[in-house]
Amino acid sequence: MDRTVRVLGVPMDLGADRRGVDMGPSAIRYGGLADQLEALGMACVDGGDLAVPRPEERDPDADQPSGGRAKFRRETGEVCQDVRTAVRATIDDGEFPLVLGGDHSIAIGTVAGAADPDESLGIVWFDAHGDFNTPQTTPSGNIHGMSLAAILGKGSFADEAWAHTPAVSEENVVLVGLRDVDDRERDLLNESDVTAYTMSDIDARSVPSVVEEALDIATDGTDAIHVSLDLDWLDPTEAPGVGTPVRGGVSYREAHVAMEYVAERREAIRSMELVEVNPILDDHNRTAELACELAASAFGKVVL
Repeated sequence: MDRTVRVLGVPMDLGADRRGVDMGPSAIRYGGLADQLEALGMACVDGGDLAVPRPEERDPDADQPSGGRAKFRRETGEVCQDVRTAVRATIDDGEFPLVLGGDHSIAIGTVAGAADPDESLGIVWFDAHGDFNTPQTTPSGNIHGMSLAAILGKGSFADEAWAHTPAVSEENVVLVGLRDVDDRERDLLNESDVTAYTMSDIDARSVPSVVEEALDIATDGTDAIHVSLDLDWLDPTEAPGVGTPVRGGVSYREAHVAMEYVAERREAIRSMELVEVNPILDDHNRTAELACELAASAFGKVVL
């Protein structure tokens, strides 16, 4: 990749139950992200952090959708619109946006900024969770568990201009590594045209087979793709510093192999984000440092 990478921090914790992910961007920077990318010969500039309201200063249940619940809905929409603007400006400047979370609700803004209205955008979503709940199905009200559904205009998100991204078609959206899905969320996924690979699929077929097929689906007929990497995709023994850990995730080497396959398609990738790093729950910044290593693999770092 010959584009300059612009790092954008979004210290967002409005979409999650646990505090701490707001410190994720700082932890990833401290973990050596710029050093990892510059060691690959890439130019890396830091665009700073976007402003995010403090949850203590806001009412999580204000401005709720009819028949549902989405905590901090208004504030999340405002932040995601700012993310969209920053990502779009980065792309218009000929640079690559690497967005650091923060919780996974920021993906709504990242995808909106990466998706040119006159083009089609595919998505590969590495995550333990489906993030496919709506305000009408969610058991928690946390928007980080609704972000992919919001992007695709599910439920009341269909009427939210800040959320729904029409340039993204379900047929070009792929979830990789699922192992924790709510009952009503499962129904929505099964009714959709989204492709979802569980950890059982990875166990049966291997990471290279699943990830290569996922990338084929995301790039089929699209102009570009977005890669979203939630660190809880990895097993908690490898990435303890996440807000919603789930046992049975991918290993250290499997995660790197997956990112190496992503690197082979990097000319098709328009944007990427690293989310859900929670340094409060981490062990000596292990998870943030791992996020930096995986980003380097996604940008082309190899052993030989």
